[in-house]
Amino acid sequence: MNKTKAVVARTPEALARTLGLSGSESHEWQVQHALLKKLRRIVRDESLTHAEVAQRAGSSRTRVTAILNGNLDNVSTDLLIRLLSGLGYRVKVTVSRIDSAA
Repeated sequence: MNKTKAVVARTPEALARTLGLSGSESHEWQVQHALLKKLRRIVRDESLTHAEVAQRAGSSRTRVTAILNGNLDNVSTDLLIRLLSGLGYRVKVTVSRIDSAA
């Protein structure tokens, strides 16, 4: 019988390291999860159905449901932005230099 040990990651950066993501993959993952968190909050606060979100963004309800359930496999950042845009929100991007990249 194989025993597995639970790993607790307290920050997105720690989780990315635990998952073995590269630096750039880690940053992309963090951006996607920030967008997902905002999308979930909007859907909850505005009491939207998954079908309403899908219709407004030109996507399928099945796809929206998977995304809102946290399944970001094969989901691009562009799609998350399109979903937010379809709900009437604009995404602003900030770029800053990482201190260790000097």
